[in-house]
Amino acid sequence: MYKTETLSGKLRQFMVILLPILITQVGLLAMNFFDTVMSGRAGAHDLAGVAIGSSLWVPVFTGLTGILMALTPIVAQLIGAKKESQVSFSVLQGVYLAIFLSGVVVLLGSLVLDLILNGMDLTDEVTYIAKHYLVGLSFGILPLFVYTALRSFIDALGETRTTMFITLLSLPVNVLFNYLLIFGKLGFPKLGGIGAGYASAITYWFIFFIVLLVVHRIRPFSIYGIFGTFYRISFGKWKEILKIGVPIGLSIFFEVSIFAAVTLLMSRFDTITIAAHQAAINFASLLYMAPLSVSMALTIAVGFEIGAHRPKDAKQYSVMGIVIAVGFALLSAVLLLLFNEQIAGLYTKDQAVLQLTAHFLIYAIFFQLSDAIAAPIQGALRGYKDVNITLIMALISYWVVGLPLGFVLANYTDFGAFGYWIGLSSGLTSGAITLYLRLRWLQKKYANTHTEDVAEGTS
Repeated sequence: MYKTETLSGKLRQFMVILLPILITQVGLLAMNFFDTVMSGRAGAHDLAGVAIGSSLWVPVFTGLTGILMALTPIVAQLIGAKKESQVSFSVLQGVYLAIFLSGVVVLLGSLVLDLILNGMDLTDEVTYIAKHYLVGLSFGILPLFVYTALRSFIDALGETRTTMFITLLSLPVNVLFNYLLIFGKLGFPKLGGIGAGYASAITYWFIFFIVLLVVHRIRPFSIYGIFGTFYRISFGKWKEILKIGVPIGLSIFFEVSIFAAVTLLMSRFDTITIAAHQAAINFASLLYMAPLSVSMALTIAVGFEIGAHRPKDAKQYSVMGIVIAVGFALLSAVLLLLFNEQIAGLYTKDQAVLQLTAHFLIYAIFFQLSDAIAAPIQGALRGYKDVNITLIMALISYWVVGLPLGFVLANYTDFGAFGYWIGLSSGLTSGAITLYLRLRWLQKKYANTHTEDVAEGTS
């Protein structure tokens, strides 16, 4: 990152940060995409089992990695404030925290997974696939969390192309082991959907070793000496990371888990409906990577400018990000309108599942428009390290508005399963409105504070 004087300069710098993040996020989600698509080719029960397993795993993963994302604004502000000497200590503490969180997840998962799955109205075959998909995936939790911490450090430097290259290297690994383990090729066991979990774990170890090599050996990351000194665990630094990261993680958890909750509530419907819903939500999640990537780029850009005490520049980046995200959303809407059946055909050959998936995809258009505003604003607020109010807004929007409305529409109207999607869209819309109001208030506050500081400096 560097200071820019013009809007065109900011746009160039923002796109340099954004495009690699977008490719990275699409690549990471593509792993889940390939898990879903390739499991669907193995059979409807495999698709449904992976759907349930993913619905349990994704909220946990995104929520906890949201905590580690706190390193991005922390490091970005340190660099903006010319305090580079403090970076290695902060990042290493984030790595320690990542190791701790991974252990907690594995321990809790071993205790409650059977209880959760047995409490759902699933067939024995779907339950078995869901459980062992998660068991296989659990072998990759530790490297995935550590990778996330180190990725936050890399992205905070504005070097987002590096994580892009790592992700692109990992995709062929994921697809290869999916092919070998799902379908039992080249002497490997034929595991069906369960094989997708083990394939993901292998991929997570691969990106872990790559990122370690990059951070240790390649400039500009190596100059910070992240592993040059192994500091003791600092609970004070953990507290700082958690103070910012927990609200970020919970905000993401509230948003992502509402989709998972809907998938779990849909377990009362038949296997075809579950499979169609999962296929549609998987593709909608792929499209969500655009506003999410804008959000992550804004955290870096806004954090850098706020660290350097340039609130006007931070505001310009925020507006720019929202405009770009809305443009992506409009393009996505056209894509879903024109090619919904072709997209559904990527997931299944079963005509009943295909037609229902295509219908679900029409409702996904409304997700894109709301996310195009809400996600970038969340990223900008994280750049300001303003996370607590965002957490409250997310809780209300998704769980007080979205899910109850969806439940009523799904169970007490003729909308059926589609009622949940209407409720989700309503929650996202209410969240977008409240987040926008919060950002406007914060921008005015920083502008007034900066004006006062300048006045004092010239007096």
